[in-house]
Amino acid sequence: MSSELQHPASMSPDELARATAHAMYEADACSRALGIELVEVRAGYAKLRMAVRPDFLNGHQICHGGLIFTLADSTFAFACNSYNVNTVAAGCSIEFLRPVQPDDVLAAEAVEQILSGRNGVYDITVTNRAGETVALFRGKSAQIRGTVIPVAD
Repeated sequence: MSSELQHPASMSPDELARATAHAMYEADACSRALGIELVEVRAGYAKLRMAVRPDFLNGHQICHGGLIFTLADSTFAFACNSYNVNTVAAGCSIEFLRPVQPDDVLAAEAVEQILSGRNGVYDITVTNRAGETVALFRGKSAQIRGTVIPVAD
């Protein structure tokens, strides 16, 4: 039986993370429209990828920082929601370290630093095709009511 058909309570933490990510991705029109792809998701961790399209370029002919931010933010969302508890950003910051060239492919990797009560901190590293770090993003999460995948009481 595939993990998507199992009851969430019967899944391992990583199976639950993947099932939650699948459900979130299907509902995430923005990430899908930008061509963001799920690479790997497990409990407290996510890796996503995005190709830099011509319409992602700013007036300097490099990738718009807002799109790099969006990739990092989406990766943050998949990592902090991986426990099937609705979780939103309480705050975040980003440091842009080098320009991203046209036709590059970006990968963002989110790693949970701490999850304490309803709050968490996640560090996201965005790299280019050459493996160079182009941005560092830190997100602070807050759990809210509800679950991504419905759970019967």
